[in-house]
This record gives sequence, structure tokens and C-alpha cells, in this order.
Amino acid sequence: MEDDQVIILGIETSCDDTSSAVLIDGVVRSNIISSQTIHTTYGGIVPELASREHIKGIGPIVRAALREASTSIEDVDAIAVTYGPGLAGALLVGTHFAKGLALMYDKPLYPVHHIEAHLYSGYLEDSRLGYPSISLVVSGGHTSIFHVTSPVDYTVLGSTCDDAAGEAFDKVAKMLGLGYPGGPEIDRRGCLGDSAAFDFPRGLMHDGTQTFSFSGLKTSVRRTLELLKSQQREIPINDVCASVQEAIVDVLVHKTLHAAREYGVRIISISGGVSANSRLRTVMQKKAQDHGMQLVTPQIGYCVDNAAMIAHVASMRIAHGVHASAPSFMISPKAMRTTS
Repeated sequence: MEDDQVIILGIETSCDDTSSAVLIDGVVRSNIISSQTIHTTYGGIVPELASREHIKGIGPIVRAALREASTSIEDVDAIAVTYGPGLAGALLVGTHFAKGLALMYDKPLYPVHHIEAHLYSGYLEDSRLGYPSISLVVSGGHTSIFHVTSPVDYTVLGSTCDDAAGEAFDKVAKMLGLGYPGGPEIDRRGCLGDSAAFDFPRGLMHDGTQTFSFSGLKTSVRRTLELLKSQQREIPINDVCASVQEAIVDVLVHKTLHAAREYGVRIISISGGVSANSRLRTVMQKKAQDHGMQLVTPQIGYCVDNAAMIAHVASMRIAHGVHASAPSFMISPKAMRTTS
């Protein structure tokens, strides 16, 4: 490698994906993601099993990332790792591995907040984006809107007060017997159904805030299914999926555009696992165009949990003169909440 290149190794183990990536001068040279399939049998993530899978996979995944990037740990200039939020055991695996590498090879270490990495993933996708922007981070565990003003400055405008959007998708899928994870299956079936078949609630959609609530939707779906069963009627699964998806998408799009208008922002990005939803991308793109706004939808590999976005945050910090942390930093399993 050339002497003036900045090489960053990223590590991500916040939930059930083991990932490692290498960025060289801000360009992704590798982004290896290993998804754990063991949880499918249980209809959800089992924390202890997730930790064990990370222990087995993290070494090979990091070596694969370095190999694909044609570099070595000796050449790395800094290491970045997710410190939270997420599953405590999973976070411990990743942070301890990163700390060990940093100590052994005398590398600076940057702990990165998982949601912060998601909100900047639009800039990883398109480095030409300017500031300010509105970023919607929407996944199985998080639904939040951010006002992003620089590579190192942002404000949490609002988050969910109960279920996250992805969690609502998964719980509805479980009610319908569609398996786990449920989001992709609801997306697939929703394309085949009638989104107007059921009028499910849009929680807090018009309250004028960026706060989300999806628990009422989940309850409404359960009661609807119970009613259909009591009437011995066949459950139109595709129609339920389409209607649920439309209700969630309506709220996400409305609140994101509301935030952009309120703050006079013309750039919007969406990220997190749920941002892969085809209906969300289609509706958000159309609404953004209608309002003369630019929408950035990162490729799927940058939407799901991945180490490239972790390394990207460290890359921006280095470029802005932010120093690395002491290796004694602690994990932070709890989610980020709104400050309003």
C-alpha cells in the first residue's frame, strides 16, 4: 500500500450479523457480512446463540475482509467497531476482538454508535451529498429521524415510543405464520395484495412531531385476524401484508417529509434494514420528487447491519481531527432516544 493511504478496518456485531470491512481513503474495498440463520427456527433472535455465532465467525470474517481488500492488519491505520446499541453479548464479542487487535498491533481504536453509522450511510453511498440533510433510520430495533448538519454533528429529532417499524413487520409476520425475519416476506406478499383491503391505523401520523408508534397497528392486526378466524373466514394474507405495509410506509414517509419541510432541508436519506422495503423506496422517491427533494437510498449492503458504515464514520472523524478513544471504553446496549 502507498504510504499516504488511510486504511480503516471496521467491525460490526451489534445483533445477528457478523461483518468486517476495509475502507481505503474512504472507498469501500471490502464489506463482508455473515448473517446468522440459526435464529429462524425460533422465530426471533436468541441473544446467547447470537453471541456464540459471533465468536465462531468474527476471526474468519475479519481475515476475509483484509484479504479481499488486498491488505493486512499491519497496514491498517485505525480500527472502528460498534459499541452500541445492540445485544450486550454480541457487542462484547466485537468490541473485545477490536480491542485485542488494537492493543496487539498498536492501532488507534474508534468506537462507533450503530445508529450514527446508519444515518451517515447515505454519504457512504454518495460522497457528493451536501449538508444539511434529514436521515430516516428504520430497522427491526430502531425508527428515528435525524437532522444531519456536518460529518460530525447531528440532532435526534424523534424516535419510536414503542415498537420499531421493523419489529412491527416481524410481529405481524409471526401472527401470519410467515417466519422470521418477516419484513422481506411481507414485502414480497404485499406486492401481490390489495393495500386498501384493511384500514389499519397510522399511529401519530398527524401529530406534528417526529415521534413514531407502531404498537397500535400490531394490536389492530391481531384483532382483525381474530375476527376473521371467529367468522371462519379465510385470511387473505397478501391483502393483510399489503395493508400493513402501506400503513407503515405512510407514516414513515409523512414524518420524514414533514421534518424536511420543517427544517428547510432538500436532501433526504433512508437507511437501516427496513429501508430495503420496495414500497418504502417507491413511495419515498415519488414524494421526494413531488416536493423537489433529493432522496438517497443506499444499496442493500449498506442498509443492513454492515461494517463499511462503521469504518466510514471513523474515516470522517479522522478527516476532521477527532482523536481515537482509550481502549477501556464500554459497550452501550441501550438504544438512542429523542432529546426533544
